[in-house]
Amino acid sequence: MVAITLKYFAGPDVPLYVLFTVGYTWFCSISIIILVPADIWTTIMHHHNGGISFFWSLSYWSTFLLTWVVVPTIQGYEDAGDFTVTERLKTSIHTNLVFYLCLGAIGLFGLILLVLLQKNWSGGILGFAMACSNTFGLVTGAFLLGFGLSEIPKGIWRNSDWTARRKVLTHKIAKTALKLDDAHQEFSNAIVLKEDPSFKPQGGRLGENDMDYDTDEKTMATLRRQLRGAREEYYRCRSEYMNFVLEALQLEDTVKNYEHRNATGWKYISSFRPEHMGTLGSLLDMTELMWRCILQKQLKKLLAIILGCISAAIILAEATILPSGVDLSLFSILINAVKRQEVFVQVAAFIPLMYMCMCTYYSLFKIGMLMFYSLTPRQTSSVNLLMICSMVARYAPPISYNFLNLIRLDGDEKTLFEQRMGNIDDAVPFFGKGFNKIYPLIMVVYTLLIATNFFDRVIEYCGNWKIFKFQNESDDTDGFDPSGVIILQKERSGLERGHKVAEHVIPLARNFNNSSISLESGSSSMTTATNIVNMPLLD
Repeated sequence: MVAITLKYFAGPDVPLYVLFTVGYTWFCSISIIILVPADIWTTIMHHHNGGISFFWSLSYWSTFLLTWVVVPTIQGYEDAGDFTVTERLKTSIHTNLVFYLCLGAIGLFGLILLVLLQKNWSGGILGFAMACSNTFGLVTGAFLLGFGLSEIPKGIWRNSDWTARRKVLTHKIAKTALKLDDAHQEFSNAIVLKEDPSFKPQGGRLGENDMDYDTDEKTMATLRRQLRGAREEYYRCRSEYMNFVLEALQLEDTVKNYEHRNATGWKYISSFRPEHMGTLGSLLDMTELMWRCILQKQLKKLLAIILGCISAAIILAEATILPSGVDLSLFSILINAVKRQEVFVQVAAFIPLMYMCMCTYYSLFKIGMLMFYSLTPRQTSSVNLLMICSMVARYAPPISYNFLNLIRLDGDEKTLFEQRMGNIDDAVPFFGKGFNKIYPLIMVVYTLLIATNFFDRVIEYCGNWKIFKFQNESDDTDGFDPSGVIILQKERSGLERGHKVAEHVIPLARNFNNSSISLESGSSSMTTATNIVNMPLLD
């Protein structure tokens, strides 16, 4: 899974040592999906041995060292613009030292304050540090989990509606076209011609004032770093633009084939490729139509319902952690019911744990893409990959600990992982067992508010607060974006003439004013469009 994910997201210029570091970090983090069910089974059967303990230690300490030492160092090295290995390492170490010194100063201040305010505190410094780390991961991870539990089923259900998805894609295409134009101008200003001869800047001329800079090594390193960043941003935006355009064109083909299925003899006709030939060609075309036009849509709805039920079961389990005499966790009931069947126990633990990881990481990527990193298919840079793997590793232990809190084994037995994390509960009373049972209630309330769009309604009611609104796909379903529709028409016209997506001419969204679009089911036609300026394609 890690290898496939890396191959799908990593950019072409990511070096091998970065791929290995990210891959091993992800492997150690995601290994909890295997270790937790195995830990539960050995605890039920009282078969504790050194195997599970060894793998927990290997996963935890590998993740710890990678997250706080190795990954930040390599990330700083990759982000540095210096021209030699030694200088890049110096820049990385200097940047990380400044960060850790600031973090250490804050931690020391908090420790002194705790000692002064709590004279009878008996926990050790290491226990206090572990408690703070654990509590931070549990609380923030709970909010990330809550957002994903609500948004993933809702998003899959919305995407199963062809009309709603087409509206969303027109908005995304228009927004991405603007980002691509900005990235193109920035890249043009950086005059990257040597690294990519096919790149043809169209308006990024440098003026006399832009040439006034110092020629010392540090300044040149800064310019080199900006140059690399502009190049990565351009190719990232172009990749996003192409993916959205291809998805929209494919969806248009799907709608058209569904509406004319009887006229075509239930054969799928694609605008991207010729019909299948040979004796099996007709069968393949019919199978593709059945899958794309009928089965795929229904399976998405079924998947959304199943994931919604799992989300509801997780919320119910989180809400009933606090009462000691009540066990309404469906996962706990199921595991205790089949506790003598190893396969069923591990499957019953594997599925919800994997889903909790998906929800947490989905929220992590979603928030990160709006702020300081991005995960783009086949165009994710080394710095972004390292940032993402660091964030993923930091939330791996809290996710597993949260899931284990949902499982109540007979006799209140504790797994090896819970025993180790349990020492943290005893270290600082304020972050103790009571808190670890109360914070899920806060997450449950937050999830319910997200699911009912409470925050969006409050922000809509207070008009001045709209700048704080978290943008999601549901905001783009009010109607088709005119500029996005025009761009899509231009791209389809280019495909019909034998060109590739983003190869010739695209009118960018900022050039579309006062355009009126008439859309009917299965087709789109432009009635009028004024003030359109065609710009040469961004090669």
